[in-house]
Amino acid sequence: MLDFILHLDVSLAELIGNYGVWIYLLLFAVVFVETGLVVMPLLPGDSLLFAAGTFAGAGTLNIYALLLLLFIAAVSGDTCNYQIGKVFGLKALAWQWRGKAIVDSKHIDKTQAFYDQYGAKTIVLARFVPIVRTFAPFVAGIAKMPYQTFITYNLIGGFVWVLVLTLAGYFFGQLDFVKANFEKVVLAIVVISFIPVALEWLKAKQNP
Repeated sequence: MLDFILHLDVSLAELIGNYGVWIYLLLFAVVFVETGLVVMPLLPGDSLLFAAGTFAGAGTLNIYALLLLLFIAAVSGDTCNYQIGKVFGLKALAWQWRGKAIVDSKHIDKTQAFYDQYGAKTIVLARFVPIVRTFAPFVAGIAKMPYQTFITYNLIGGFVWVLVLTLAGYFFGQLDFVKANFEKVVLAIVVISFIPVALEWLKAKQNP
């Protein structure tokens, strides 16, 4: 997975070559699964959007189709996760696969820390934070956040997240520096996106 993420330029190029127009469906599926299924928090959301935007900037993908499909995937994914949390609630913490918990309670605690600090705005802010991005709508469902409030922040968050990262790849992905150091750029995106999680972890350690 790490190799796939760090070499997204190569990996995505191979997928486009192998699947052609079906790559749009594949990108849709990855974004939907990462945001919509609480059991899949480690998929490469941020870096994938940047890489997809880079290929759109090169003319390989259509930027308008990409933005629309990824926006729909992000919003529908969060909505699905919200409904899972609302229907199953804390029972999901008891789900197991081969003796191991499917939903890590530690991730729930980290996400709750974001809610304690930012409230409903967490739905927007969490878009830019791996792991928390997956658990934020789930926890909102458990807490029975009013759907009108949730969907409002969901639409805003999905729009901003997809637009910012995809267009960043679209406009900057063709720069010679980015092309020559794509692996480092992707790694930087991953590291920067994990900073809020690290800060919350350190804060929790200092205030047990």
